[in-house]
Formats: sequence, C-alpha cells, structure tokens
Amino acid sequence: MRKRKLSLRAVQKLTCKKRDAWWTVLLVDPVATRVLIRIARFGFITPNGVTWGALFVGLGSAGFFLRGDTQSLIIGAALYHVSFILDCIDGKLARLKGNGTVFGGWLDYVFDRIRVLFCALALMGGQYLRTDSAWYLIAALVVVFLDMLRYVDALQIYKMRMSMRTKIEKLKDARHAAEAAQAAETPVEEPKVVFMEDLLRENPGVEAEILKQQADNVVDLHAQFRDRFPWYTRLRQAMLRSRVRPHLISGIEFQMFIFIIGPLVGQILWTTAVSAVLLGLFELVIMYKFWLSTRDFTRVIEELAPEPVVAGGSVADHLHAGRHRRAGLDRTSDGGIPVDQRFPAPEPYEDPGFQPYPEPRYDAGFLYDGHDGSAPAQTGYAGAAPILHAPVAHPDGRWPGAEEHLR
Repeated sequence: MRKRKLSLRAVQKLTCKKRDAWWTVLLVDPVATRVLIRIARFGFITPNGVTWGALFVGLGSAGFFLRGDTQSLIIGAALYHVSFILDCIDGKLARLKGNGTVFGGWLDYVFDRIRVLFCALALMGGQYLRTDSAWYLIAALVVVFLDMLRYVDALQIYKMRMSMRTKIEKLKDARHAAEAAQAAETPVEEPKVVFMEDLLRENPGVEAEILKQQADNVVDLHAQFRDRFPWYTRLRQAMLRSRVRPHLISGIEFQMFIFIIGPLVGQILWTTAVSAVLLGLFELVIMYKFWLSTRDFTRVIEELAPEPVVAGGSVADHLHAGRHRRAGLDRTSDGGIPVDQRFPAPEPYEDPGFQPYPEPRYDAGFLYDGHDGSAPAQTGYAGAAPILHAPVAHPDGRWPGAEEHLR
C-alpha cells in the first residue's frame, strides 16, 4: 500500500514552535521540516536516534575546528549547522509521531552541552596552537561559562515562575473555599486561574487590556514591565507574527555566531567578544524583567492573603519575647486562635534532633558545684544556675578525674 505524502504546511504547523529564535525560524525550520517529511516514513528512525546523530556530527565539527586552518574551519562551521538542524529535527519528529519521552528531552539537553563544550575547546584550542595567543584560552572559558550561565539561569527562572503560579493558584482556591464557607453555601467551582502571559502567547495580536476584559480570573505577572516599556508590546506583537521571539540574542544565536559566523569570516575572537557582550546585555534584561515580575507576584499575594503580610525587613509579632508567656491567662492571638495552634511546634520529621543550645557536658574537665563531672539532682539546669569553676590541671597535664571519664 502506497503511503500518502505528508503536507508541508500541516507538518510545519504541528512541529514548529509558535515562537522561536530568529536563527531557527529563518535558517533552520525551512530545511528541518522538509528533511522531516522525508525521514518520517522510516519507522527505524527515532527521535533519540536523531539526537545521537546530532551529537556525532557536532563532535566531527569539533575535530575540524581543532585543525585550525581556513578550510577546516569552513567545514567545521558547516557541520555545526547540520548538527543543529538535526538537533531541531529530533524534537519535531517526536511531536509529529507523538513518541517523545522524558529521557529523550534530558538526552537532548545534555548532548547540547557536550557539543558546545567540545566545539568551544576545539575551536579556541586549535587557534591557540596555531597562534600561541592566550586570548583564545580565555575565549574558550568565556564561551563555556556563558553557555552554562544562560541555560542554568533559564531553568531557574522557569522553576521560580512555576512556583509563583502554583502559590497563586493555591491561594485563589483557598480564598474561594473560605468565602463559600463563610457564606454557608456549597462551593461553586471557580474559573481556573489564567495568566496573562499565556493569553498573549496564544493571541499574539491582541492587546493585554482586551484579553483581560474577555477572560475571567486573569493574573498578570508582567504588568509593571509593560507599564514601563509600552513600546515592547508593539514590538513583540510585530515579531511574533513571524514566529520570532523578542529575545534576539539567546543561547542559540550565541552559539551560531561563535561556531558558524566566526570561522566563516575568520574573526573568531572579535565575533566571540561581540556575541558575549550582546548575550550578557539580553540576560540582564531578562533578569530585570523577572525582578519586576516578582514585584507583581508580591502584589498579587498581598491581595489574596487572608491575613496581613509582615512588612519586609521586620520580625513577625509572635516571635518577640513574652509573646508566649502569658501565665495561661491570654493564650490566644488577636483572631482568637490559641497561639499553640497558630504556631505549633515543628513535627519531629521536620527537624530531627534539633536542639537550640548544646547539651551540657560533664566530662570536659570543669568542676560543677564542687563536684567533678556530676551534679546533685536538685541543682540541675531546671533549678539554680550552674556554677562553673576554672579547671585545674594536674602536674602531669591531666584534668581532674580524667581517668574516670576517658572514653
């Protein structure tokens, strides 16, 4: 039975990301989707197999970079671009066939880092061997460090964003349940929390205010950034029409400029320096945007919190001295909730073996109330304060009673 031909437009719509790096959109996707149509008919070609192929081609690129001559640099640059195309195809193949795995995502990420590491060391090491210039060694360290920083920072920011979202959703649900309980009504399912960034991603041509009016229960964690930079929204919408994300110098462009543009034009150091500066500037913008997002998050939490939030830099009232010692006459907080219930002691599994102060030791060579190492039962720490006397050493250097307390 003859297999039907896949539609290029349908494959592009299914496998291409809604927004991506401009290098990928312009120079990779047009080639990757056409190659994908050809190889998708073969069942033995799997996404993980393509990932391995991308790694091997990338290592071949590193081998040519290490040779250092002009012809080898050109071949190495071409192989690196082929390696990156294969690196994009593995994800597209997984989306097309629906056979992607968690392990495949991990494999793709780790192999990307290995490829960058080997290519950076080979490219800069090859030039160092030819020119004996230590600047190439410094450039190798800069490339590896910035690539690591870029992806670690991206993962951590993503983790924090998901944490903020989860906390907002929980507070929304708790507030809705509390309001229903106070009104003695059966809780009605509240509309799911919708985040403005998701709405803008799904509707790139619509203004944020219009989306906020059309949707219910919208939380905006980028309001301050848009208020300070209103032109950014218009630029973002214009670029997303072509699937290009506003982050113009990301880790992808950083790699392509160093491992493709630099070797092709013969200016490896200058290309690395310019790429590093641009990547650093865009990373600072991302950090600044994330900082503003955390301020929006704090504002939302303060609106949802059932009780006043302790001001930053101050200590919670229940931690001050005397708060818990009211002789049993007034053991309730301002809201009528007993302090012991409101601030319960930690469970054993939360702080196993926790002791705020060291336990007294009687074998350290001190005399305790005239005794060496043992105190009368009536003079323990629960009674009068202990009296410690300076230790007196024997002429031979031993402490009093050392023989009895040796362990």
